[in-house]
Amino acid sequence: MTVDQTKTPLFTALKEHAGRNPVQFHIPGHKKGVGMDPEFREFIGDNALSIDLINIAPLDDLHQPTGVIEESQKLAAAAFGADHTFFSVQGTSGAIMTMILTVCSQGDKIIVPRNIHKSIMAAIIFAGAKPIFLKPVRDENLGIDHGVTTSSVKRALERHPDAKALLVINPTYYGVCANLKEIVDIVHSYNIPVLVDEAHGVLIHFHDKLPMAAMEAGADMAATSVHKLGGSMTQSSVLNIREGRVNVRRAKTIISMLTTTSTSYILLGSLDCARRNLALNGHMMAEQTLELANYAREEINRIPGLECFGEEILGTEATYDYDPTKVNIHVRHLGITGYDAENWLREHYNIEVELSDMYNVLCLITPGDTRENVDTLLDALRRMSEENYNIRQANELVIKIPKIPQLALAPRDAFYGDTELIPFKESADRIIAEFIYVYPPGIPILLPGEVISQDLIDYITEHIDVGLPVKGPEDRSIEYVKVIVEAPAIF
Repeated sequence: MTVDQTKTPLFTALKEHAGRNPVQFHIPGHKKGVGMDPEFREFIGDNALSIDLINIAPLDDLHQPTGVIEESQKLAAAAFGADHTFFSVQGTSGAIMTMILTVCSQGDKIIVPRNIHKSIMAAIIFAGAKPIFLKPVRDENLGIDHGVTTSSVKRALERHPDAKALLVINPTYYGVCANLKEIVDIVHSYNIPVLVDEAHGVLIHFHDKLPMAAMEAGADMAATSVHKLGGSMTQSSVLNIREGRVNVRRAKTIISMLTTTSTSYILLGSLDCARRNLALNGHMMAEQTLELANYAREEINRIPGLECFGEEILGTEATYDYDPTKVNIHVRHLGITGYDAENWLREHYNIEVELSDMYNVLCLITPGDTRENVDTLLDALRRMSEENYNIRQANELVIKIPKIPQLALAPRDAFYGDTELIPFKESADRIIAEFIYVYPPGIPILLPGEVISQDLIDYITEHIDVGLPVKGPEDRSIEYVKVIVEAPAIF
């Protein structure tokens, strides 16, 4: 069956509907902007407000599509090489939760890397599943995490052949990939489905110089963020599914359970058009983006005190391939932290970066960038180097990560269990009932159900003392932590 990727069934229907200028006796109550704050209306514009609509008959219904949304999703499936594609207006987080809740229920094991996004952990809690953690490979030169190795996947499967799924991140936030095809083949030899967090990988579908995409590698489900790098509006993503190992009807039911019934047609329309643009022009878009990114990388590597990794990183199990559009700038040799660099770029050049950590700043080069943008960044980095290189002492790279704690209770049982607040510094050997994340390195340090060790208390306290952001607990200052109530022994 040939599909016509020039069509945008949903967006076309939205424009035609707005053109008929119907008299609306339905929500949203602003009724094409008339009933809203005038300043906001003027700024957003009447075109956008005319398609801020609700699931009325001519526009189909995301919860049970039979018309233009169904057609749009079929075109997306063809573009992404999937058997089925579902639109998500709950971001990639909604798609990730759908994947996990489709395959896991109470007590089921799921194999996941430790450097997972918090939506994965949320889904594990909702499902009542038990996470089996894989340790991502730590880069000793950069102070960042890469993917998981094929050998760690093999070991996990030998120990847990009853796992309901294995989840991998491809590519990681920093753009690095393990050998996804090899991992998929190994997991499938156990007849276990592979779920892929592809939040940072929409362009990889459209260019052979980029890493292999999840669907091409034979994965069963992939949550693919279109808004991050593919040109749709923030919060719009897709869930791609391959038939066979997963129940597509169940996935459909679950994504509907997680989705608002007031679905945003502005987001859905932007997904429809982003898919058309990627299907028709994705190769060219990726080609131009790669050229810009490679130019940026070459120039950054000429600046004293700065490093931007490229192909030289490849060749290990955890660094099988990489996405050059993720430009990671290692600033340690300037004697400043990534946080310092982020603030300096904002203050002096009005530049906003994607993220910073102790030693790095990550800049994303996308089809929305121009040579002019990149040159502004390069000018800023040159000046930042002049002001710091050989003036400040280079920071020593300290990679100290406590070992993964023991999981004493299923995360769901801990999260919903009987809890009490106690001083964090006195919490050794207790079971935590909330999350603690530390940036860097961005890995959850403690998850509900894990045993707090003295090592972990020291590690986290050290980070707080240096002023690095520690996130997760209800008590923002982390003086107190929520733990499971222990029943006293009876004598």
